[in-house]
Amino acid sequence: MKVRVLGCSGAISKDCRTTSFLIDDDMLIDAGTGVGDLTLAEMRGIEHVLLTHSHLDHVAALALMVDAVASQRTAPLQIHALGGTIAALKAHIFNGIIWPDFSLLPTPQAPFIRFYEIQVGQVLQLGDKTVEVLPAVHTVPAAGFAVTQGRGYWVFTGDTERNPAFWERINQLHVCMLVVETAFSNPERDLAKRSLHLSPQVLAEELACISTGAKYPIYITHTKPAETELIMTEIRRFDQTVVASSNLHHDIRWLYAGQEFEL
Repeated sequence: MKVRVLGCSGAISKDCRTTSFLIDDDMLIDAGTGVGDLTLAEMRGIEHVLLTHSHLDHVAALALMVDAVASQRTAPLQIHALGGTIAALKAHIFNGIIWPDFSLLPTPQAPFIRFYEIQVGQVLQLGDKTVEVLPAVHTVPAAGFAVTQGRGYWVFTGDTERNPAFWERINQLHVCMLVVETAFSNPERDLAKRSLHLSPQVLAEELACISTGAKYPIYITHTKPAETELIMTEIRRFDQTVVASSNLHHDIRWLYAGQEFEL
């Protein structure tokens, strides 16, 4: 299974694109501005879009991507999301005002997109990939995802704050790679708490929930461009402290657009 990082920034600036991951050639996890780097042929090959939540940095390119290739597709694009996310998309984007309602166009019988409601805890079989919907704790209905083709799971937290149910579940999975958000630096930890995001201090507490002996790389995503270097410095500092005090070591790395992984 191949994972291509299209975007992983918490905001935009030069070379910073918001959250989107291409799994193999046919599945998109979130649809932030990174989708704009795909060719028309690559967009056309996507069959499934899974959305963690409705915030703009995770859905900004969805309507434009559909518009770019809709006339060249032979089947509706399948959009999988929580009920609250689907309701938000229908009310605020595909509403005939901000953008046409592609779930009814060109006809209700043969639309450009179809929505499929998912639930936390649900396991989906989408083509040759199995996807489990994981819990997230955010300001709107939100989820994370664990994706596998049978050799181990690529896991994405989505946007979240403290989330014990998430760690309980992934400790039961064979995780090959974890992508975890850390949107704000420690000086902004109060804002992170109010907006239900992680800061390095809280991330350290969350990573302590990982089962003893679990070994997999942990990639940091969703950092604000102006704070990325500070956030990574703070994370390296706490990780060194953890190693010195307990002999535990997390393999923590920075995620960036353009990276590709094969799991």
